[in-house]
Amino acid sequence: MPFYQSQEQQIYIDKLGQAIENFSERAKKLDWTQEFPFENIEDLKKIGYNTLTLSQKYGGQGASLYDYLLSQERIARECGSTALAIGWHNGIVLELVENPIWEKDAMDEFFNEVSKGALVNRAATEPQTGSPTRGGRPTTTAAKKGDNWVINGRKTFTTLSPVLDIFIVSAWVPEDETIGWFLIHKDTPGLRIEETWNMVAMQNTGSHDIVLENCKIPSKYYVEKQTKKQSAWLLHIPACYLGIAIAARDYAISFAKSYAPNSIAGGTIRDLPNVQKLIGEIELEVNSSRHFLYSVAEKWDRYPEVRNDLTAQLGAVKVAVTNSALRIVDKAMRVVGAQSLHRDNPLQRYYRDVRAGLHNPPMEDGAIAMLARSVLFD
Repeated sequence: MPFYQSQEQQIYIDKLGQAIENFSERAKKLDWTQEFPFENIEDLKKIGYNTLTLSQKYGGQGASLYDYLLSQERIARECGSTALAIGWHNGIVLELVENPIWEKDAMDEFFNEVSKGALVNRAATEPQTGSPTRGGRPTTTAAKKGDNWVINGRKTFTTLSPVLDIFIVSAWVPEDETIGWFLIHKDTPGLRIEETWNMVAMQNTGSHDIVLENCKIPSKYYVEKQTKKQSAWLLHIPACYLGIAIAARDYAISFAKSYAPNSIAGGTIRDLPNVQKLIGEIELEVNSSRHFLYSVAEKWDRYPEVRNDLTAQLGAVKVAVTNSALRIVDKAMRVVGAQSLHRDNPLQRYYRDVRAGLHNPPMEDGAIAMLARSVLFD
């Protein structure tokens, strides 16, 4: 059972569950076609999920981090790709709500566009730099030309790209000797999407490349310089993989209750000690992960004054929960046996999808090193 803080949260998640009841069946089809889940995104927009974390001042729902993670976990139980994709949008909106560091006019314009249905993601990863969390300097460049900036470069792993309205792109700014972030609308001349996404895991996130060739944008859209911001919105990543793992757990439990080989007289495999052991271990993993994830989220929401002290914990949650999700799915497959590898069985998709979590930020070695420094050099 999810860790609800209030009846209102439970009511919202129940309604969300009703709105996405078709996602699981669609996920089976999408696993074959590898297409982007356009219908799922439209269904989420119909219920205003794209404004979940937008502040009420701009017409959003003003959800907390905790609300957001509960919602992401619930969507991921039905379709992991959809959850991860929309999670980037809502997470970036939450990040900017909590840290409104842009100029007010640009900030207001952006939030107003989101309130009207615009979807956004940051475009930071590049072939030459790898994960932006490693600190590599972008090869994408921004040059000042009169009252405009001209952007050139290529970005990879731009999740949600088929439906994005706004790209927040990182680029090296020689003029300032820093990394800058530029707001670029989808219809800007020179911006195009190359459909390069061809992965065996998270196949439907639409994480294609975007190519920027002499994209000219007004000066006001140079919205941000590289700064160290403390934000917990990336916890949507472990929430997503935990949701996928819980879907695997639910499948394994249902299978154990119903599968009755003739080698078991008058019962099902749930009566077997080895199956009970695996299910018990799965429950331990689920409960441990939820406690860790949601306790940190609650601290973030309730005690803003300690947020700077949570830096190491945020990375630790991602590492611990994502690895736990891998173990949960593995154990669920052991319960089900060889049938779990059948192409029509959802467990094989869950197995591939949770593996992708290891490559989402923050990277495991960096998170572990941060934990070590937090105690060795405190």
